[in-house]
Amino acid sequence: MTGCDDQRETLAFLSTPGNLDGSQTLERRDTHASVVFLTPDHAYKLKRAVRFDYLDYSTAELRRRACEAELSVNRRTAADLYLRVTAVTREHDGSLALDGAGVPLDSLVVMRRFDDTQLLDALAARRALPLSAMAPLAEAVHALHDTAERTPSQGGHAGIEWVIEGNDREFAELSSTLDRRQSLDLTARCRAALARHTALLERRRVLGGVRRCHGDLHLGNVVWLGGQPLLFDAIEFSDAIACVDVWYDLAFLLMDLERRGLAAHAHAVFQRYVDLEPELDGLAVLPLFLACRAAVRAKITATTAGLRPDSAAKLG
Repeated sequence: MTGCDDQRETLAFLSTPGNLDGSQTLERRDTHASVVFLTPDHAYKLKRAVRFDYLDYSTAELRRRACEAELSVNRRTAADLYLRVTAVTREHDGSLALDGAGVPLDSLVVMRRFDDTQLLDALAARRALPLSAMAPLAEAVHALHDTAERTPSQGGHAGIEWVIEGNDREFAELSSTLDRRQSLDLTARCRAALARHTALLERRRVLGGVRRCHGDLHLGNVVWLGGQPLLFDAIEFSDAIACVDVWYDLAFLLMDLERRGLAAHAHAVFQRYVDLEPELDGLAVLPLFLACRAAVRAKITATTAGLRPDSAAKLG
């Protein structure tokens, strides 16, 4: 990772109560790639001036384009949440303003704020995620997949190979936390499955099974709002991550439910999706997709554990 533009003045402006919605109540939430400022009514998302191997927000123009792309991909499923892209501007007197008449310095995605307790991961943590919500969730996912842009230049054998090899490289780096013998065995099994299913993966890629999907379809990116599940925070910064086989996209959600001990919920999502999906050849490769998604989750868990002072023991 590298840091790029200096955003300190912009962050100071956004952190000052009264500058967003005129609200004196302001919360800030930081991630590796963004900073989100919350008022009672809205969320203002600033992309950090960083460059990783999988995203580049290093200039104001790149961040503006990324904001526009984020708005576009997420309005497919959550148009009521994603309101607009606005600018932080330098005014003639040198002060900063939100969407003023001066020179744009940076861009923000503006969202309608929702109740965080209605995120599906929060409901699952409270054991309050109803089984009856899984059919509507599957229908929302399938509706996205059914209308998503076909992207045959992505995915297929090369796309899954990229995931497997990337996982293995990072597993090697995490060998002080994760058992390297187990991770090597997992990689070998995934490579063997990939070899068995190469023709199927390529056929699905050519015939439209690879589409611009959500890309990060876990329970934390779904909110129950207005009596229905809304998918949000879809990937806009990487075609390799967003443009995948529809069954690989679904696999993330199924894996996330399973790891939370919600096997019946995962089955309900799976069954309803199968009822709606006419092309079922992807079922043959679903176990590989689930393994790849679980490996990604293991990397994240291990990385998080490595940041804690009590993380000397290996994770089995």
